[in-house]
Amino acid sequence: MSEDTWTVAEAKAKFSEVIDMAQNAGPQTITRNGHSAVVVVSALEWERKTKRNGNLAEFFAASPLRGSKLNVVRAKDTPRKVDL
Repeated sequence: MSEDTWTVAEAKAKFSEVIDMAQNAGPQTITRNGHSAVVVVSALEWERKTKRNGNLAEFFAASPLRGSKLNVVRAKDTPRKVDL
């Protein structure tokens, strides 16, 4: 295995080392039956990847389509009937 890939057995036996490697060398892949199963990343990396940048209003305000006078025609269909 490469230095950033571990089998489940190796990862269990050397869990502290897996954590240290994730913090210092980057994401660590754990395989099960020869296939990638999970990736261990540092908390800092996780926070960086999952941090929300702005909100929906800011996203739309920054859209390149803003001010393009795009005309969206919506169907005026009635809701479908549902038998209960």
